[in-house]
Amino acid sequence: MEQSTTLDIETLKITQEQYILASQSLHLQRPGSDAVYPVGLYGWRKRCFYFFLLLLLVIMIVNLALTVWIIKVMNFSVDGMGNLQLNQDGIRLEGISEFLLPLYVNEIQSRRDSSLVLRSEKNVTLNARNNQGQLTGQLTVGSEGAVFGHSVETPLIQARTSEDLKLESPTRTLTMEAPRGVEVSAATGTLKVGGRKDLQLQSTEGEILLDAGTIRLGSLPLGVYTDSPPGPASQKQPVYEVCVCPSGKIYLSPAESSSTCQAMSNICLWS
Repeated sequence: MEQSTTLDIETLKITQEQYILASQSLHLQRPGSDAVYPVGLYGWRKRCFYFFLLLLLVIMIVNLALTVWIIKVMNFSVDGMGNLQLNQDGIRLEGISEFLLPLYVNEIQSRRDSSLVLRSEKNVTLNARNNQGQLTGQLTVGSEGAVFGHSVETPLIQARTSEDLKLESPTRTLTMEAPRGVEVSAATGTLKVGGRKDLQLQSTEGEILLDAGTIRLGSLPLGVYTDSPPGPASQKQPVYEVCVCPSGKIYLSPAESSSTCQAMSNICLWS
């Protein structure tokens, strides 16, 4: 009995020691798993994150407020903006509009019951360009009137009431032509045509008609009739004959019983 009891006690001690060793081995730290990393934002990173979120929220609110203010001030609507209306035909402006930069349009048209008025403190310039961007026509309205850079096609050029109409080309020639004729008239005033060099009236298939009660040709040169040399009587001759040279030049010649116009006159020879 005592031997068996002793064996049981020894067996119990061995079992207890194995339990203690096994429990201690469970509490031993395994290599590589001793560091613990927290998940999330902490410290200054967390404060910076919330600061950027707050800043983004403030920017969004300010942007939304500015957008609403611009819509209210500019009077935006579904049809357009303020006096500017958009439709299928183009853009329609009501009232007075001011353009600070160049305006590029295909057509400018006013309403049927009103006129189109363009105003500027200095001048108004209209440019026409081709597909390559080259200037093909220009109209400048300034203090010296309207200046056209190229040819102009219009059915009527008329001045305002009680104002003079003046067509002038300071450095080039002024040409007026039409397939069915050009009419220049002054209803109540005088008509004056002048040029620094030559004034040419040409009709290819018709005639040039000067129809007036009195036609005056001033400053015509006086030719000399070769058959009768000038003397005291001829110098006092009050009557003259209008002669035309083969070149078209007009001069005066003393009137006689027959024509004194000569193709070999000194006026024609030196013209």
